[in-house]
Amino acid sequence: MTLALVAGCSSSGSGGGNGGSSSGENATSKRFPVNVNAAGTPKRGGTLHMLGVGDVDYMDPNIVYYTTGYLAARMYSRQLITYPAVVGKTTSVVPDIATQVPSTSNGGITDGGKTVKFTIKKGVQWDTTPARQVTAADEVRGLKRTCNPAQPFGGMPDFESLIVGMQAYCDGFAKVSAKSASAIAGYQNSHDIAGITVDPSDPQTVVFKLTSPASYFVDMTSLTAFSPAPKEYDKYIPAGAEQAQHTISDGPYKITKYNPTKEIDFVRNPAWNASTDTVRKAYVNAVVVNETGNQDSIQTQLAANTAGADMEWDTFPPNTAIPGLIQKKDKNLNINPEFSSNPYIVFNTVSPNNGGALKSVAVRKALSEAMVREHFTVDLAGSAIAPPLTHVLPQGISGTQSNTDPNPFTSDVSKAKKDLAAAGHKQLAIKILYRPDSSTSKAIYLTLNQDLSKAGIKVTGVSASNADFYVKYLEVPSVAKAGTWDISIAGWGPDWYGDSARSFFAPLFYGNGGKSGSAFPPNGSDFGFYDNPKVDALINKASTQASAAAAAKIWAQADKLVTNDAAIFPITADNQALYHASHVHNTIPIAALQQIDPTNVWLSS
Repeated sequence: MTLALVAGCSSSGSGGGNGGSSSGENATSKRFPVNVNAAGTPKRGGTLHMLGVGDVDYMDPNIVYYTTGYLAARMYSRQLITYPAVVGKTTSVVPDIATQVPSTSNGGITDGGKTVKFTIKKGVQWDTTPARQVTAADEVRGLKRTCNPAQPFGGMPDFESLIVGMQAYCDGFAKVSAKSASAIAGYQNSHDIAGITVDPSDPQTVVFKLTSPASYFVDMTSLTAFSPAPKEYDKYIPAGAEQAQHTISDGPYKITKYNPTKEIDFVRNPAWNASTDTVRKAYVNAVVVNETGNQDSIQTQLAANTAGADMEWDTFPPNTAIPGLIQKKDKNLNINPEFSSNPYIVFNTVSPNNGGALKSVAVRKALSEAMVREHFTVDLAGSAIAPPLTHVLPQGISGTQSNTDPNPFTSDVSKAKKDLAAAGHKQLAIKILYRPDSSTSKAIYLTLNQDLSKAGIKVTGVSASNADFYVKYLEVPSVAKAGTWDISIAGWGPDWYGDSARSFFAPLFYGNGGKSGSAFPPNGSDFGFYDNPKVDALINKASTQASAAAAAKIWAQADKLVTNDAAIFPITADNQALYHASHVHNTIPIAALQQIDPTNVWLSS
């Protein structure tokens, strides 16, 4: 998933997936125990004030693909399965609106792993007038919306070719007018996906048919893309501005005000039935999000327990403040493993600048040689927060090369100059896309400027707001192809936890020549348009393995190949620092949200 800049796991578990705490989570917890701030008896009531610097990508659970959007969705949208706010189990899936996590032992997985069933709990309701039961038909509608032509879900490569008939459905959907809500709804309601159906014997049960066994499928259904959608959404263009003002909740809170980039107000959803939700306690009566702050002032307000300042939204403690907070063992600080590559540097291979130089592996390698990973680690508050990562998969992800270093090149400015010259580019002028509102993004940009300049490379900064960075730049193909940027600073974490290597490779590196299923934007997050048929073949092969162990060996091969191609420049498998005011309790970080879970905190004042 796309992450907010600084800002799963290989293990055994119950149910259909491989959820559970990873070695990375355990190692971090031993060094930085989770500061839950659980003193006292949980108290209901009050308003939680969250402070941030930017907005969600989309206020649409089937389309959202940015961690801040996931954070909002946690309050108004529920999924088939999700992650609990339980220390040590925050990457282990549990039922949400589903009655159980499907497995072969409970009958939820049959046909050799190619049929998976979920039954939706009775009493899960939409906030409509009158309140209405969420059904399996709503679940089918939600999945149909994901590949709409206006704004498809960014992780479509995760499952588009896995579910029977979905690729053909999506190919047809792409031909529908993206500007007509009625045309979009008309296609959805007149075309079926063979592999997503309502069980004819039970309107509460949805049946998934897969093209091949996939050990990761159940874990993957924790994605918000697998959220049900009410029929009322047919009135609006998916992820559009009008739809964002007409969200319908099946979660503990509903949205009463959404002023993009300014404010979001949540209040209790009267249709929410706590007996159906074992994940969200919903202690506070309301949540008010202010998106107009800046990182330094937010940290100051939280540390001072200022009125109206309770918790972070899409921001984090400034990197300069973290060492001091760690040293004094500040009880309001949480450091949580993300199992992510955040931040990393992506090369725009379709940029026409410099005669299309970045299309060349040799040029990308030379640029990588000019970058010094240790310099970035300093920017990121040191190795405790930013342990170095030299390849694609971080520790804790099945297939990671934790015991080897496939990085084929090291930092060497002199060699970078020679290799650039040998590739026919003695001089380069590089445009770097970054977010000045993020202290991390800004620091990485300044360091990149210094490192590349030493190699004789001219650097120009292209600044973008947090709200615009993805939706107006990285996710828009024409922007990359126009050469608006050559290098960008992005962040990535697994779309799900458990057997999750595919959630790195399919959305980030599955080029497929730009054909059906490609991860090129806007259908995926291959922001630099990297394309290697050998990598595509390895992704396809690993994704159809019956065993996670067999798949892990193939993912390791893909990791080495992508790294050798210098598709990206990895920096760190980060540990995320989070901060809150002293009167906020039960402060449990959820890696999938890149934040403390707001649906489970309570306030003592």
